[in-house]
Order: sequence, then structure tokens, then C-alpha cells
Amino acid sequence: MNATHLLISLMRGLAAIEVAAAHLRSEMFPGLREISHPSLVYQLLAFATGFAHQAVVVFFLISGWLVGGSLLNKFAQQDRRVLRAYAIDRATRLWTVLLPALCLMLAIACLIGEADPALFDVSANNELSAASFAGNLMGLQNIWVKNFAGNYALWSLANETWYYVQFPLLLIVLMGRSRLRQLGAATALVLLSASLPLPITLYFALWLAGALFSRVRIDCSNAVRTGLVLVAAACSVYFRMTGRNDDLEVDSFVQDLIYSLPLLAFLASMQLPLNQHSRAVRGIGRIAHLLSEFSFTLYVTHIPMIKLMRYLGMQQFGRNRLAADAALDYAIYFGMLLALMAFAYLSYLMFESHTFRIRRAVKGLFDARVKRPAVTTASAK
Repeated sequence: MNATHLLISLMRGLAAIEVAAAHLRSEMFPGLREISHPSLVYQLLAFATGFAHQAVVVFFLISGWLVGGSLLNKFAQQDRRVLRAYAIDRATRLWTVLLPALCLMLAIACLIGEADPALFDVSANNELSAASFAGNLMGLQNIWVKNFAGNYALWSLANETWYYVQFPLLLIVLMGRSRLRQLGAATALVLLSASLPLPITLYFALWLAGALFSRVRIDCSNAVRTGLVLVAAACSVYFRMTGRNDDLEVDSFVQDLIYSLPLLAFLASMQLPLNQHSRAVRGIGRIAHLLSEFSFTLYVTHIPMIKLMRYLGMQQFGRNRLAADAALDYAIYFGMLLALMAFAYLSYLMFESHTFRIRRAVKGLFDARVKRPAVTTASAK
């Protein structure tokens, strides 16, 4: 592991916590503009948990770096098995977490009285329909179906799913062996890009930037590295205060590109070996690895768990919101955030941690199907 890998793991874990903290604050506390004279503590909390938009951008950059970079390493082999293995890797990565998470969402919706069994209909166009369940597995949320069970955090997985599809098509266009294959991939890529919402196609450029920077190593001084971090942080804060910070939109693309480039340059400059004998490095590495491991599970489960906690709060204490002027409620907020993380970790142990085992099993099934029994002949004597 080099410094870049450690930083990527740490960034991925912290980005998931930021998204969960932001959504928990918006669900449990009143909005900052709803309070006439907010306390300094609440202003600081609102500011610190206001970078969910930037955190999602970080997810895309890291995904491009890891997923795109890995495929680039293997694609030069021009082997069909590479693309088959890639498809299995991506599907198992998503579905090992999504399938149990979607079932959790349905169970919670039934428990809190939001789900009607009659609504779970293949043809129904609602957020608790079978069509929505299947569509969310296929990355069709906010394209053809709604976010399942009102889990609005799932919108970004549609981007991620289609980037997994677009990238190998782009590689075939650029590096395919036959003209016919290149033409077919180019046609599919154009049709797909034109069919998807424009923001998804546009933000593919940031995902691609992550993949491209994974091939770059920048040699520079620590002063330059510090400058890159400061520029990325300053731009992020500036756009947090003045820019567009809701969904990823056409109007927010330029601002997200501005702070993404110095951040990627910094990561490319950190491809340096680590001192494995350092206690600090080992300690940070363990924390980064832990947070990174269950970050995806935390991302997809925190919204239904917040719904459940609000329901329990109303049932047990007669309220499902926190007060910005009550000191105890801040302790409750951070306790709830820890509970979200603890549940996500337990869910990770049950499902996501078995991703590689499931992946090997699926690949084994495919390998068994393509193998043919050897033909033997008896020699004449």
C-alpha cells in the first residue's frame, strides 16, 4: 500500500460519514434558515455537515480511480474473459450490498406503516413497487423508476452503474482490435449517452478524470502538495457557501470540476511508499481500512435507519425531531450517528464482507459452463 491508497481509503470512509451526518442533521434538526437566531454550535454543525454534495463527487473520483484504473491495467490483454470478470465484479459489488439493503428498506416501510402489500405490483409506478425494486438494482432510479422506499441517497448509484457500463464501451472504441467492434461500441456508447439524463453523462467526465489520474505520477515538493490540498479545500468551501449543492446538475459541473482537478493531482503526487514500521502509519491505515470497508453499506442503509429511528422516537418519546437550542439533543444526534455507523458495520459483516466469496462462486459457475469435457481417443495396438 502506498500513500495514495491509504488516502483513498480514508477519503471514502469519511465521505460516507459526511453524507450520513448531513442527512441525519437535515432529517432531525430544523433547517438553518428556519431558525431566526441559530446558536454558534448549530451554525458550526450545519457548516460541517453541509458537504454531502462534495462527498458524492469524491465517491465518483475514487470510483474512477479504482475501478477504471483496474480495468485499464487488464484491458490491454484484449481478452473476453477480462470483460466478463469485470461485469461479474461490478454486479457482485453492487448487488451484495443492494439486495439486502432493499429488503431492509421494505421491512422498515412495512414496520412504520408506509408500505401497502397491494402496492408491491410489477406494473405500479411507485417507490415501493416491484418495478422500483428491480429498477434500483439495475441503476434505473430517477430514470425510469423512483428511489426505492424513498431512499433518496440511492440516486447516485444510477450514475455509478452507468459509468461501469460506459467505461468499457469507451475502451473498446479506443483500443478495440477490430473496426467492427469499435463501431458497435461507439454506436452503443452514443445511444446510451443520449438516452441517459444529461447530468449523468456530463459527470462521467469526472469519473473518467479519476481513471486517467490513476495512470499519472506527479513528482513535486511537499510545498506543492500542500498547495494542491489548500486550493482544493478552499474551492470546496467557497462552492459550499456560494455554489449549487443539491443534486449533481449541469449548472454544478464546472464548480465540481474546479476542486476535483487539484484533488486528483494531489493524489497522483502521493504515490509514494509508506513506512510500514511507523505506528502512526499502521494506526491510520487500520482506521482508514475499517471506515472504507463498510462505507458503501453505510451509504445505502442510513436513510431507512433514520426513518426507523424517527418512528421509534415518536412512538417512545412523542417526538421525531431534535431541537437546535437543547444541548442534550446534540448528544442524541451524535449517538444516532454512531448507531447508524454501528448498524452499517454489522450489516457489512453479514453481507458486504462476503463480496469476494460470492464473486469467486459466480466466476466458478461461469468457468464451469464454458469448459468442455476433453475428447479422448484410444490408440490402436
